[in-house]
Amino acid sequence: MSSAAGFPRIDLLVAPADATSLVLLAHGGEENSREPAGAWRPAILRMWPFARAARAGALAAHGGAPGAAVGLMRYRYRGWNGADADPAADLRAVLDRLPERITRVVLIGHSMGGRAIVAAGNHRLVDGVLALAPWLPDGEPLMQLRGPVVFAHGTADRITDPAQTAAYAKRLRASGVPVALLSVADENHTMLQRSPDWNALVRDFAAGTTHNPSLDSDQVDPLPHSKHSDSALRGILDIAKARLTLRVVGRF
Repeated sequence: MSSAAGFPRIDLLVAPADATSLVLLAHGGEENSREPAGAWRPAILRMWPFARAARAGALAAHGGAPGAAVGLMRYRYRGWNGADADPAADLRAVLDRLPERITRVVLIGHSMGGRAIVAAGNHRLVDGVLALAPWLPDGEPLMQLRGPVVFAHGTADRITDPAQTAAYAKRLRASGVPVALLSVADENHTMLQRSPDWNALVRDFAAGTTHNPSLDSDQVDPLPHSKHSDSALRGILDIAKARLTLRVVGRF
């Protein structure tokens, strides 16, 4: 797996010494690129508030005590790169070499990261998949995902297609995998307009209190709308705050 871009890794933002589970966040990217996936690119910066939300969810799940580790996936490259599916290969590589004490992994991914977590979602350690505005093109291989499976997509997304996400969810349901399919009204691909609602979804998923999955092939539920006013500026400030208050404390 070595290359000029280095090895894939996980940057840990929360790392309890006795953690046996991991919430792993996978960022978006490009269709084709073997440029390094730098730490300050917008796609990875967008995941930092979700790390903070996941930490809050893990604390809630453990009664205020430190629970799961929370980490950011760092791919070798920015791109998916056709049949190589580099982000999915990188994700499987880091899952394969996790410490033995990590026995459960929850995956949360956006865009290309959503595609990667679905592609790697049948790994033996994975017990939950949350795909945010995932890139799931027609003909994407069907994976037998385990644990809670949630797909959420904005109705105003023009980068990845919510109809393709719904079609993949329908195929999963037909195969017997329950899926919660959420529609996020008036939201685009950056997920900035309704950032408090996305954060709440991530927090609840990490806490194990998210929406009930369904086997109804056509069921779509609206993501609950908070009382906060819709504002992309709020989302941008949320990223800045998370980036300033969290730091990398370790690596897998």
